Amino acid sequence: MNRIAAAVLIAMSTGGAALAQTAAVPATAVQSPAYNLKLDVERVMKEFDVPGIAIAVVKDGKVLAAQGFGVRKRGEPAPVDGKTIFEIASNSKAFTAAALAMLVDQGKLAWDDPVIKHLPDFRMYDAYVTAEMTIRDLLTHRSGLGLGAGDLMWWPTTNFTTDEIIHNLRYIKPATSFRSSYAYDNLLYIVAGKIIAAKSGKGWGETMHEWILKPVGMTGTTTSLDENKNFANVSAPHSKINGKAVPVKPMPVANAVGAVGINTNAEDIARWMQVLLDNGKVGPDKRLWSDKQAREMWTAQTPMTISTPRPPLAATKPNFFAYGLGFQLRDYQGKLVAMHGGALQGFYTRVMLVPEAKLGIAIFTNAESGPSLNALQYRLLDQYLGGAPTDWIGRIAAIDRENQAREAARVKGEAATRAAASKPSLALAAYEGEYQDAWYGKATIRRNGDRLVLSFAKTPDLTGEMEHFQHDTFIVRWKERNFNADAYVTFSLDHDGSIERMRMKPVSTETDFSYDFQDLLFVPVKKDKEG
Repeated sequence: MNRIAAAVLIAMSTGGAALAQTAAVPATAVQSPAYNLKLDVERVMKEFDVPGIAIAVVKDGKVLAAQGFGVRKRGEPAPVDGKTIFEIASNSKAFTAAALAMLVDQGKLAWDDPVIKHLPDFRMYDAYVTAEMTIRDLLTHRSGLGLGAGDLMWWPTTNFTTDEIIHNLRYIKPATSFRSSYAYDNLLYIVAGKIIAAKSGKGWGETMHEWILKPVGMTGTTTSLDENKNFANVSAPHSKINGKAVPVKPMPVANAVGAVGINTNAEDIARWMQVLLDNGKVGPDKRLWSDKQAREMWTAQTPMTISTPRPPLAATKPNFFAYGLGFQLRDYQGKLVAMHGGALQGFYTRVMLVPEAKLGIAIFTNAESGPSLNALQYRLLDQYLGGAPTDWIGRIAAIDRENQAREAARVKGEAATRAAASKPSLALAAYEGEYQDAWYGKATIRRNGDRLVLSFAKTPDLTGEMEHFQHDTFIVRWKERNFNADAYVTFSLDHDGSIERMRMKPVSTETDFSYDFQDLLFVPVKKDKEG
């Protein structure tokens, strides 16, 4: 599914062999004239409508590529290059995991410490889970929360504070039992970021700069969109509106930095991948974390379901799939791959590390296209691991077109089979008022002429008109059309004809899971009787 200006400008420290080597390689270097990276990337940009891409490749301690393609902002000529900053979203989770590993090495916490030992006010919905939740559990997506549960407290940009988000965890009902299955979440990484700040005595962003970014030499990396203002070479986000990727406003997420807070470029991510591949070393005499902690981060913690891909993608199916600490773990061509993806409004990114081959690949895009990442992922892995060339770009593009057509037909079918002649049970005025959800808080419905307008109290951009769908179900169409998150809004009535509750769910299966409307249960806020 992101921040301190003075520290960013400090130059990389000298004396680290790996870092010195990184800095010495030209940003436009490519490993071999036999392979034209540019052709593949430009084909992907055209096929999947991506305005700009940055690629970093490191192999055997050398930087083979750290360069950009396309433009930072559609409609403007400024090019993407090796220094262009992208929001890397959940690829920030590896930084949070690394900082916790450093705290473990320092003896300030242990992976299996209870969270309440370090955050006494921490609470989950279930008292047993509160008592048993460990630091390790925060990073491994096995808490019992549903997919993306509670993300609406930070996505899209909200007025919740980090502390309010952590406090409201206690109101989110679990979807499964504790440690029984994998379900990706962001909120517990926000908790992890809070613990890092508490232990360091500084904010998460400042800690990242001092502990990781400065020692690694990531001088063009930031921990907030406010910091990005100090740099001219910053990519704009792009989202699809009416089927075309267009520039949209950035989405600040200062309350969720532990999960999604890093913004970086190809040259800096190359340095980061070298440190990861060298188990935390930043030179012959210095390391950020120990070999032991490096093994912990890349050890399977939570099994993940292995899906069977369509026949054209059969070779991409892993034999094992699990989540470690801040990394997904799988195999490809018989080798371990530690990887992660990141998604924020207007940016999709991916980082892949193959320790056995001393290979690291990062792909940054300023668009919202998962298939573009998949196509480049397998094309580049094959190239740098010596695999037989396969037209992954063409195969994945064909499947993407099929998926889009199937989803469009499904949505059209739902609209065609609705009870078009049905009417709401109540007059529009009866649906007006305030509604309360246990963990999100309030939403308001007001009339605007002959239409109802739904607004989320803590999320300025979640406002949209409601159109009648059938019976007591409406569709809210958000004013921000790039969200691709229009949602069904269904009212249930009590025995006396009054509204008992309001439920929501996305219209499209392609809506990002962080729009977790289905987890909300709104009930009307009763007005106090006067007199």
